Amino acid sequence: MQCVKRQPRKAKPHDLLSKEEIQRIATENGKKLGMEGDPDLQHLLTGNYLYKVKSNSWKKARYFKLLSDCKTIWQESQKPLKKKSSQTFSIEDIEDVRVGRQSEGLKKYTNESLEEQCFSIVFKGQQSNLDLIAPSVEDAKQWVSGLDKIKNYFSHNMSSQQKRKHWLLSCMKEADKDNDNMMTLKELKHFLKNVNISVDDNYAKQLFIQCDTSQSGTLEGSEILEFYKRLTQRDEIDTIYAKYATSDGKMSVEDLVNFLQNEQREPVSENVAHSLIEQYEVDENAKQNEHMTKDGFLMYLNSQQGMIFNPEHYTVYQDMTQPLNHYFISSSHNTYLMEDQLKGPSSTEAYIKALVKGCRCVELDCWDGHDGEPVIYHGYTLTSKILFRDVIKAISQYAFKTSEYPVILSLENHCTVEQQNKMASHLWSILGDALLTEPLGDGVPMNFPSPEQLKGKILIKGKRLNKLEHRLSNGPSVDEEMVSEEDEAEDAVADAEKKKKKPKGSKIKLSMALSDVVIYCKSVHFSGFENAMKNQSFYEMSSFKEGKAIKLAQDSGNAFVRHNNKQLSRIYPAGSRTDSSNYNPVELWNAGCQIVALNFQTPGKEMDINQGRFMQNGFSGYNLKPKFLRDPNTDFDPSHPSQGEWMNPKSLHIMVISAQQLPKVNKEKLNSIVDPLVKMEIFGVLRDCAAKETKHIDNNGFNPMWNEKFTFKVYVPDLAIVRFLVEDYDHASHNDMIGQFTLPFNSLQMGYRHIPLIKKSGELLSSASLFVHIMVTD
Repeated sequence: MQCVKRQPRKAKPHDLLSKEEIQRIATENGKKLGMEGDPDLQHLLTGNYLYKVKSNSWKKARYFKLLSDCKTIWQESQKPLKKKSSQTFSIEDIEDVRVGRQSEGLKKYTNESLEEQCFSIVFKGQQSNLDLIAPSVEDAKQWVSGLDKIKNYFSHNMSSQQKRKHWLLSCMKEADKDNDNMMTLKELKHFLKNVNISVDDNYAKQLFIQCDTSQSGTLEGSEILEFYKRLTQRDEIDTIYAKYATSDGKMSVEDLVNFLQNEQREPVSENVAHSLIEQYEVDENAKQNEHMTKDGFLMYLNSQQGMIFNPEHYTVYQDMTQPLNHYFISSSHNTYLMEDQLKGPSSTEAYIKALVKGCRCVELDCWDGHDGEPVIYHGYTLTSKILFRDVIKAISQYAFKTSEYPVILSLENHCTVEQQNKMASHLWSILGDALLTEPLGDGVPMNFPSPEQLKGKILIKGKRLNKLEHRLSNGPSVDEEMVSEEDEAEDAVADAEKKKKKPKGSKIKLSMALSDVVIYCKSVHFSGFENAMKNQSFYEMSSFKEGKAIKLAQDSGNAFVRHNNKQLSRIYPAGSRTDSSNYNPVELWNAGCQIVALNFQTPGKEMDINQGRFMQNGFSGYNLKPKFLRDPNTDFDPSHPSQGEWMNPKSLHIMVISAQQLPKVNKEKLNSIVDPLVKMEIFGVLRDCAAKETKHIDNNGFNPMWNEKFTFKVYVPDLAIVRFLVEDYDHASHNDMIGQFTLPFNSLQMGYRHIPLIKKSGELLSSASLFVHIMVTD
């Protein structure tokens, strides 16, 4: 297939600008990206026709190009559109650009001969992939390379301060309706509503007159810059800076050390202060005089070092040489689903998204398929089916993109022996050396290997015909044998079909080929803690439905903790959660359960907590459990934590100062302005769980100020998780979520800190933040 050659339509957003002006703006923005003269950037700015692929019968040529802001892609549309924004998308909304026929749509609807002309744009959140065919291999390469370069710049090179400025200037440009680079009073009012500020007409007029020094009736050039400066004035930063800038109104090296030690509680030397000035100061004269100006100070506060999350925890900082069962492991349930578990679509994309988020244990519900090829879907439901081999290919490609530590494939096996053999064949042929097929070391293993030893390895969790010791001692082989189905599968069938489809305790025949790839994660039925202690080997693990696991944690907490010192436990949501909702994982982590599986496709508080827990330790998907959860003789009981090494009482003092550039919740209504409030929540042992909130601020999402103080008592900080939630207050109904940030208590940085905000769908709000002061005392 070759794309038809047509003359490109002129991009409507640029109709009112001359070609020279568009080129000038694009050149300026290209320089900022560090891509001046880059051929890939030039190709995207020129644009060309690409085929959009939606089905066998829907493959249509559409013109795509990068706009002069070097951030927005415009696409031709032949439908009447309510608003021009539906013709554009931001490069910041792109999660990944994938070369070739990697998406299910391209695999299904295109020919193999077009492999090198195909690419997919994968968006963050729930937005569907954009599957495209370029007219040539070179075109495809330039689109992929160009998008990757720009995406990486916005992800890694722009500071929070730069993102805020970029956002503000973009909003200004949008308010400039006639594209004349001048702003009238009417456009100013439109802009203020765009950035979530509700002001009366008199104030808007007053601000306009103050900035219109030329008295021309419009703002342009330096007048717009003055307006921007006044708009972004932050009095709270001025106050902090003035307190510590004692050297003729500037902050010297000594002043900065004083601030870092007294406010930020960082035991730093003058060398660190020199380094910060060198890194963040924007005024070259101040830098030469070893001073930090207010602008440089704000740049530092908006940097990763000034954030609430300890930057050292963005890397792997924990001991990774402990046995596997000494770690909490980021785990997914029904990983193949994109939506609910009754009729939602199944997709290999769901596995990719989970693995990219650092998930280290994924689930595969395997059933007999047509033509001898096993499929994955939620049995006895209307969810769509995907091929087992396609899932293994996706896992093979993405297993170690985010983390190099081991991935566990949790098999729910409902297949005949023939198709089980096919599964085993695919595991061997596709995963190759990454598949763990033998225990590490010599002889019969007595304990789990460590994540460090298992780097780059994929482990299979499932049924096994015999004990590992039997196989290693060269006992008599068994071809196949009847084994009980997975506990989880039985529960799911029982819930979905009200026990009509299969009796509980039904059995399937297990093939030796599939049995042999189960090494350290043999699934067994749980018959009580005493039986497990006496009769089960360390590698024999049980799965627990959430209700049963929570009851065990509440009634036999210490026994559960000790059980998890020897073995792995997997927890999964109840089958009654047909909407694929989630349970709170904290209570199960408190009992030492390692594999607490959640529906990654379902956003909400529970997934926020999960992602917050695993944000630390380099997004590796492994968190070392506290020492008292790893001690085989521990007396710790999560329901009733009495005195012990785990009791390390702290007072958490939070002052919520301000927020910056909170987005609208309802973008359809121009006059809709948010009324923000901030909630703070602590999750941990029952005694530590608490929530408090600020008052709401009327009609100000741009720079609301609270200056409210709160104190929390935290008795077991090693298990505590802190969540900051910003909501749009509504007196008549539920508040709408604006953004949140969740992190482990032990990852908090003290002092004046900015908090980035994450949308419900899991993406970062690039320009929005909270500003707080944190203090932790004994």
